[in-house]
Amino acid sequence: MSVLEIRDLRVSYSTRGGPVPAVRGVGLDVERGQVVGLAGESGCGKSTIAAAILRLLPKDAEVGGQCLLEGEDILEMNWGRLRQVRWGEISIIFQGALHGLNPVKRVGEQIAEAIMIHDPKATEKTALAKAGELVEQVKLPARRTLDYPHELSGGQKQRVMIAMALACGPKLVIADEPTTALDVMVQAQVLNLMKDLQRDLGLSMLFITHDLSVLIEVCDRISVMYAGKIMEEAAAEDIFKAPRHPYTKALGAAFPEIGDLTYRGAPTGLGGDPPDPQAIPEGCSFHPRCPLVFERCPKEEPELYPAGEGRKAACFLIEDAKEAVPS
Repeated sequence: MSVLEIRDLRVSYSTRGGPVPAVRGVGLDVERGQVVGLAGESGCGKSTIAAAILRLLPKDAEVGGQCLLEGEDILEMNWGRLRQVRWGEISIIFQGALHGLNPVKRVGEQIAEAIMIHDPKATEKTALAKAGELVEQVKLPARRTLDYPHELSGGQKQRVMIAMALACGPKLVIADEPTTALDVMVQAQVLNLMKDLQRDLGLSMLFITHDLSVLIEVCDRISVMYAGKIMEEAAAEDIFKAPRHPYTKALGAAFPEIGDLTYRGAPTGLGGDPPDPQAIPEGCSFHPRCPLVFERCPKEEPELYPAGEGRKAACFLIEDAKEAVPS
């Protein structure tokens, strides 16, 4: 059963020059106990999707489609029900822990506040005790609940944010680039922690990042975005070993392959820049940067064609080659 089903999600922002599309008809499912990754370059719409799910977008944003939490459309909920869903049923780990914590409150008080808001039976004493348990669960001493954010390192602050996200036992956790601001060693520690928590607690998770190598470590399935649309979706191992869309291949090639002892390959990168959302190219939005572009690409917009068992890719090479359905 799906915890979250996103159907034809569309988001545009109002500007003086007219509406700017940020998300253009995205569909996405997160099954119970599954970790789904969402990858793509900056500006492709990943964080806009995270904000749209919890209705955290600014007032000038126009939103269409559906975000179904176990069949209930979040976009149609009244404010009372939405308040219950936020943190109680869906929580989010923001990419900037430095900006996600109140600098003048102890971290334990901030975790306890979420617990008391969503559990009427919780007292300050029991909430603070649970905050200590949560902090220990993310591998920090319980005494750190007495610290202020500035007394913690970047990795410790991110662990506190993870503890806060788990405070009310949510059905779904959205991790919006939770390791972006961390150095490589701390990033690895936080990723290992999140993998352990997901396994031990059976969490459902939507994990957002631009780094495919991070998603391979933690995800069951991955969707790759470009210019507000899904370009490829498949099992994480398939995305890593045999990407089908040229953009997914280029995104993966931007990171080096490192063996046990020998450096096996240098990153190649991808020429050009992501398109301006106000001037998205006609046809396939990736065609100006695609090394495999041909005459059909600037004229028509590809659908997500079947590209093998359990996977899809929005590329005419898949559709034209009839590689979609295995014989």
